[in-house]
Amino acid sequence: MAIGQRLEGKIAVVTGAADGIGKATVECFVREGARVIANDLPSSKIDEALGTLENVVTVKKDVTEQDAPAVIAEAAASAFGGLDILFNNAGTAAGAPVDELTDELWDHVLAVDLTSVVRMTRGCLPLLKKSDAGRIISTGSVMSSFSAPGMAAYTASKHGVLGLTRTFALEFGKFGITANCIQPGAIMTGITRDVFAADPSFSDYWKNKAALGRLGQPEDIAKAALFLASDDAAFVSGIGMLVDGGAMQGT
Repeated sequence: MAIGQRLEGKIAVVTGAADGIGKATVECFVREGARVIANDLPSSKIDEALGTLENVVTVKKDVTEQDAPAVIAEAAASAFGGLDILFNNAGTAAGAPVDELTDELWDHVLAVDLTSVVRMTRGCLPLLKKSDAGRIISTGSVMSSFSAPGMAAYTASKHGVLGLTRTFALEFGKFGITANCIQPGAIMTGITRDVFAADPSFSDYWKNKAALGRLGQPEDIAKAALFLASDDAAFVSGIGMLVDGGAMQGT
């Protein structure tokens, strides 16, 4: 199919859509012909970011809330009549050393980064089963395969995302649904922008660590999500795709 039409007629849900990877992915999906339910927190500026795009309906809902999966799935069914692509992208990157890690921080990170993935997937599954090309894509991290000091909760959650992805692939393949996760490296997003600005040496570390010599941009991840959502990836399932500029090849 021609460039610009790779998602023609498809319906997608993208969580964490107000900024960064989520926003770039919504814009990319729409350019490629998809209709999109764009979700983010009630306090987010999602309407300002995406409200003027055609074929986009915004839903302000915290994905950790009990009724979030049902509300978001119903929005897809009501607005567009179904669902083909679920992109579990909402996340947080809070961290602390293990001896300083509180139960509250642990629970928060796991709720946003891991539990919401299984709950959103479970809630959207009835619609995805009706699709002739169902796709589940989740945002993992290079920390799905590696680790770093001070990132116990984040690392545990992202390892979990990769594990869930493999299970989704095994359980849902019989319905024609693929499941994959993207493992971004250092990407310039709303979460990381202030961190890099506050500590230029940290930014330089990741630039130098990447074989390509730069930080990633949200569009780099959006293009990976587009591939996994498209017919080009119809026989790709159960993988974690590193999109890190080669940063982890020397680890």
